[in-house]
Amino acid sequence: MGRMQARLQNLLLDREGPLTRELVRAPGGFGLGQVPEKLKPDATTTMVCGYCSTGCGMDVHMKEGRAVNLSPSTDYAVNLGMACPKGWEALTPLSAKDRATRPLLRDKGGRLRPVDWETAADTFVTRMRAIQEEHGPESVAFLGTGQMVSEELALLGAFAKFGMGMKHGDGNTRQCMATAVVAYKQAFGFDAPPYTYKDFEESDVLVFVGANPCIAHPIMWERVCKNPHDPRIVVLDPRRTETAQAATDHVPLRPKSDLTLLYAIAHVLIRDGLIDRGFLDAHTAGFDDFAAHVQAFTPERAEEASAIPAPEIERIARLIGEGERVSFWWTMGVNQSHQGVRTAQALINLALMTGNIGRPGTGANSITGQCNAMGSRLFSNTTGLLGGHAWDNAEHRDKVGRILGIDPARMPTEPGWAYDQIMEGILAGKIRGLWVVATNTAHSWISQDDARAILDRLDFLVVQDMYATTETVEHADLLLPAAGWGEKEGTFINSERRIGLVKQVSRAPGEALSDFRIFKLLAEAWGVGEMFRRWSSPEATFELLARCTAGRPCDITGIDGYDTLDALRGVQWPMPKGAQVKRRAERRLFEDRRFHHPDGRAKLLFTEPEPLPEATSEAFPLLLLTGRGSSAQWHTQTRTGKSPVLRKLAPNVPYVEISPRDAQELGIEADELVQVRSQRATVKAKAFVSHVVQPGHVFMPMHFALTNRLTLAAFDPYSRQPAYKGCAVVIERIEMGTPEVR
Repeated sequence: MGRMQARLQNLLLDREGPLTRELVRAPGGFGLGQVPEKLKPDATTTMVCGYCSTGCGMDVHMKEGRAVNLSPSTDYAVNLGMACPKGWEALTPLSAKDRATRPLLRDKGGRLRPVDWETAADTFVTRMRAIQEEHGPESVAFLGTGQMVSEELALLGAFAKFGMGMKHGDGNTRQCMATAVVAYKQAFGFDAPPYTYKDFEESDVLVFVGANPCIAHPIMWERVCKNPHDPRIVVLDPRRTETAQAATDHVPLRPKSDLTLLYAIAHVLIRDGLIDRGFLDAHTAGFDDFAAHVQAFTPERAEEASAIPAPEIERIARLIGEGERVSFWWTMGVNQSHQGVRTAQALINLALMTGNIGRPGTGANSITGQCNAMGSRLFSNTTGLLGGHAWDNAEHRDKVGRILGIDPARMPTEPGWAYDQIMEGILAGKIRGLWVVATNTAHSWISQDDARAILDRLDFLVVQDMYATTETVEHADLLLPAAGWGEKEGTFINSERRIGLVKQVSRAPGEALSDFRIFKLLAEAWGVGEMFRRWSSPEATFELLARCTAGRPCDITGIDGYDTLDALRGVQWPMPKGAQVKRRAERRLFEDRRFHHPDGRAKLLFTEPEPLPEATSEAFPLLLLTGRGSSAQWHTQTRTGKSPVLRKLAPNVPYVEISPRDAQELGIEADELVQVRSQRATVKAKAFVSHVVQPGHVFMPMHFALTNRLTLAAFDPYSRQPAYKGCAVVIERIEMGTPEVR
């Protein structure tokens, strides 16, 4: 056996570090590895849930060395003994029948056939290298995820960019959080969500914009419900969502008129002297220019744009201006917009103008989507270098290279393309090979039919996933079977910046490997295994990542390994060396009123509002909104769809919400099958007649694959995040002779 083959074999045998080699070698192959020895056969251990960004602690109950059940942890600062339906069912997707258990390679007849790992690794290297040799190193790219642990994200980005010479790589967090990242970086000087979940309980006014935490983040909403101050809860949302129904004040504005409306609120605050001028003068830059900008945004102008009466706008502005502890919260309704960054910054401006930042119950607070979107933002090597460093800063490259033992000359000197630019690059023939890891592009990317056609243009598509049946696997040339949450270890970072542990409590099926081991395996096959020798395990990698954060706003050099995280029940960054943090502590940022720009000031940023990229018309008179449909569904349902319990708790048939007035005008009855048509596609769905949507609007959940066949590929110019939530459609009854859905 040659040296390279021996290294590959050792990696395959030592699948997860703590696994017992004797069992791995036993008949039945790679699927018989034990869980780590430090977990007793009948122990209970706490780790972080693997669904959303809330980051709940879950007690996993073991029996005879395997996880058999779980319950929400009462000893975790995030959820305090609560869990949403997805959390209770987190183990179920691990035993799904369609798990990917062996590498699959598409043969000349077009069928995916099982191969061994050595063949899979050799195919990956041979075909990716051939593309780079013919078309240049930038002709291959990767798409990652906020679903992997931080250690895996970092290793993927490092191997792809430092080892393979890729320039272009992005994550599916581009679809949900890029707007917030850019908004914070530009306003604060660093991607720094300032809040802690305790702020939900300490505000006397909470303003939610484009956010529906009742459904999307139920445990966060439970924290709101614990607020003892009888708070005013203001919801700006076109739909009368579950959160809007529970609020004290619902502002049903027109879709994407939020920027104009927020500027009008700022106008009133300035006009009526409801601002903290002392805070603005001491700690911000750009206020005078912003004040001049919003002078033209009268409540009357905002009424024309938003359909909210001017007196109501004045009333909401006074609620904000007169509140003692006001917090502003937003999620995808703001982020997924053609002008999302400036809308997020309009909320940041309101917080700064009123001094509502750095104090309990305050803040301009972006609620994250995926379980490790925050980890992706800091450690994926996509838009920035590890630990919040910049690609174009030579000192940053030298520092990270020195810590990792990697020549900085191997590092790109500028960011690569964003997700949409990678897709456009495929269309233009500039990207020929693509590696998709733990995401489902063929379902989730905007204007889905175009996305699938683009994937089919590739010379070589590699998909690395838990399941062999996703829409993206249908297009793959090579499938690499990956372990899921609970079958590996690492860390997630939640919305409030809390770093929590994921533990291996179950065996991965068949020959599936953790993403970490797959990356190590491919690095060896590529011939750069020595470059990542220091990345010997997830915990060793965490220690490297912590060292990379030294001196940065996200400094976590004071976290002494996984045991510290476990003992403290998660730690919010920053935690520099020498810092003392209590168990279950909750900490917010900017209590010292110092921000991360060189002058220590926050910036107030603004622009003119832009019209919707696709307006309604006589042919397409309705505006389609999309979003989370149920607390029991998650994204593309790749995992939640495996649970019989969750399937019963959520609609399993695609539906479209339509107002009673529009339904009556169109002659549509409740539960009738209709077709929804945009300029890109036509789909069938059941009509759900409801006052939740306003006349002129319709809503479809994003969880169904057909929804993104309709959406328009429009993007924010600063964050390049897709604008999923506004395109023109028409709804038609299905009559005799209606053409088949395209």
